Amino acid sequence: MKRILAAALATTALVTPVLADETPITEFRIGILGGENAQDRMNSYQCLADYTTEELGVPTKLFAPADYNGVIQGLLGGTLDMAWLGASAYAAVYLQDADVVEPVLVKINLDGSYGYHSIGFARADSGVTSLQDLQGKVFGFGDPNSTSGYLIPSIEIPQAGEEITMESGKYFGEVKFTGGHEQTIVAVNAGDIDAGVTWADGQGNWEDGYNSGALRKAVDAGLVDMNDLVEIWRSKPIPEGPVVLRSALPADVKAKMTALVDGLHEADADCAYGVAAGESLGFDPITHEAYVSIVEARKAKSN
Repeated sequence: MKRILAAALATTALVTPVLADETPITEFRIGILGGENAQDRMNSYQCLADYTTEELGVPTKLFAPADYNGVIQGLLGGTLDMAWLGASAYAAVYLQDADVVEPVLVKINLDGSYGYHSIGFARADSGVTSLQDLQGKVFGFGDPNSTSGYLIPSIEIPQAGEEITMESGKYFGEVKFTGGHEQTIVAVNAGDIDAGVTWADGQGNWEDGYNSGALRKAVDAGLVDMNDLVEIWRSKPIPEGPVVLRSALPADVKAKMTALVDGLHEADADCAYGVAAGESLGFDPITHEAYVSIVEARKAKSN
């Protein structure tokens, strides 16, 4: 069924408003969102790049910009062909040009869902166990274009108490952007900030960094011992961001790449683990309709 759905989804590219450019490509360019250091991101995706080169018969280049906006602008400018975006980053692209990319696949959790959470956390020895304990303290967020690292917390956290506001110096002593999920995790673990938010599926064991997400990647990299950290807040479920393809790509390239990523977990579980940031069931088809609420939330924040 996955293969049938993926093939059907890829075929719909032929009838989208943006006509595919059937000029043969000479290279394929994959953008990788921030979240961990650039070299680790490149290492996690190198296997996918190798499979892509083999499948398409052209060189594959990986790009790991310093921030989310680098990938967003690369897609908008046509200098990137594919990326796995967070829902907010996808919304940012969509709101600037609704036709430039097509969402094709989404990561599936071990329970079959495709949601995750923004997780607030602190050091276990800090005495911080809730948002109320953070009054007057430094709260870290990853990137302004991150769904779990800023957009959703900025909406949901102020709903946790009438006195709580996201303005720096109002309730929290400082609201600070760290630059990415890994930076937030490292800063909290080192005691440089009092608490932070990051993303995780929220399934599995806390000690493992859950099954997938930034905490799992940090544990795998030896950056943290989860016994030193404690969860202090959890968002409502967030739709996992989509793998997107540049709409103007030749139709056969879009079909091949959709099928490649869709079948990655079955073909090479270790590669899929690195690309999906932990344990998953791989990727399944997805459409824009799954992200309408995130688009509206992002639009509302910008007004």
